[in-house]
Amino acid sequence: MDDRTSNEKSRRNFLKKATRAGAAGIAGALGLNVAAPHVLPEKMVFGPNRSFWARELPPPNAPLEKDLDVDVAIIGGGFTGLSAAYYLRKTEPNRSVAVLEAHRCGNGASARNGAMMLNMTEDRFLQWSGEPELDQRIYALTLDNIQRLQALSAETGIDADIEQNGALQVFNTKSDKEKGTEFIAKIRPYGLPFEYWDQAKVSQAIGTTAYEGALFDPGSGQLHPGKLVALFKRAAQLAGAQIFEGTVIAHVEEGEQLRLTTADGRRVLAKAVILATNAFTSKLNYLRRAVAPFFDYVGITAPLSDAKLAATGWGKRIPFNDSRTEVFYLGQTKDRRIHVGGGLADYEFNKGVEDPSRAETRYQGLRRELRRIYPMLESEPLEVCWSGAVDMSLDQTPSVGQIGKHGNVYYAIGFSGHGVNLTSVFGRILADLVGAKESEWQWLPYLNRLPTYMPNEPFRWLGVQFATEYYRFTESL
Repeated sequence: MDDRTSNEKSRRNFLKKATRAGAAGIAGALGLNVAAPHVLPEKMVFGPNRSFWARELPPPNAPLEKDLDVDVAIIGGGFTGLSAAYYLRKTEPNRSVAVLEAHRCGNGASARNGAMMLNMTEDRFLQWSGEPELDQRIYALTLDNIQRLQALSAETGIDADIEQNGALQVFNTKSDKEKGTEFIAKIRPYGLPFEYWDQAKVSQAIGTTAYEGALFDPGSGQLHPGKLVALFKRAAQLAGAQIFEGTVIAHVEEGEQLRLTTADGRRVLAKAVILATNAFTSKLNYLRRAVAPFFDYVGITAPLSDAKLAATGWGKRIPFNDSRTEVFYLGQTKDRRIHVGGGLADYEFNKGVEDPSRAETRYQGLRRELRRIYPMLESEPLEVCWSGAVDMSLDQTPSVGQIGKHGNVYYAIGFSGHGVNLTSVFGRILADLVGAKESEWQWLPYLNRLPTYMPNEPFRWLGVQFATEYYRFTESL
């Protein structure tokens, strides 16, 4: 069986099939597809972060109150923007760098996620790509980044709860289990450290018999996302970057010197601009065709008693995700909380990023899944629930590079669920690109390669709705 065919129902192919279904009508309505961005302008909305992780976000800085001239302006104060600011100042200390965050640092996906610190990229993780040597290099790059995070934690004095206990991808079906064993057989000669675990070993590690087996990556792990935001913010400021929060960039005018205008009329002149805006990038009329913001949902319990946690059998804090298309993922914090995320995801028409009306229904689904995996937690409520927009690309690949009429607009996008680790890898790459060190990254297949084209509305929404209903039906059989 062909590798891609055998993985046909994988979550990694979900958005590709969804959007292709919507693209089917484009040939007969090309004019509407082209006109959609003008007919259906996107809203500039920045809702507050109410996640559990947000409790550890650093106090916000003051907004920009006067015009500003800098060498590099970074739009977005999440993992990507803050790490890019840090690496720019470390490698190019003579460049002035300013981070401009619309709400507060970490308000977006950086502090709304499931805290899994995964290696590689979504399109290659625990999946046969046919390019094992390149997979080795990408794995080494992301593994090295975890070591960099640990070193930066020690340097700044901020403990981001980084734990490298590995991570599991568990199998919901015997068919998924067979694909997993086939993958291990193929990858074994190339030295990547992935392991196949049978049901008994999975049960011994995470205390549940709900799965058929799993693949294990010993190099992955988890952390506290809010604390990682605090870590990168402190590192960037110590390195000399300016950070302004509550500063909405409403317009970018390109030129050899770029002119940014804030929502309250301030002007920022910059020789280069980095778009570290994740799911919000299209709001500035950039990369609208590259990614779609999918809403993901997460909930977390109150701290469990020692006895209740012991009853789950989940001894070592190894996070895990399952093998469904709309994946569930779970983790355990140092203070004995269990968090569960994923499940049914939502796409809001015209790239909406406001909390969906279906949120409470999705939280109920998280509660049901937690109780299915750990029946002893039947009476345990989720103390906090939240949602966040994940920037999903059509082919599940990320992209980093430069665009614009003068080649001085830089971007990183399409992390597709691997952003906790990968964003700061790309932050370092962005710093090198601004510093004219592109040659060091020519080997990376995601450099200056935009993800596969996505159609505009209404085709995108129609395609997503069709595909999600199809997958939900087939996976319920």
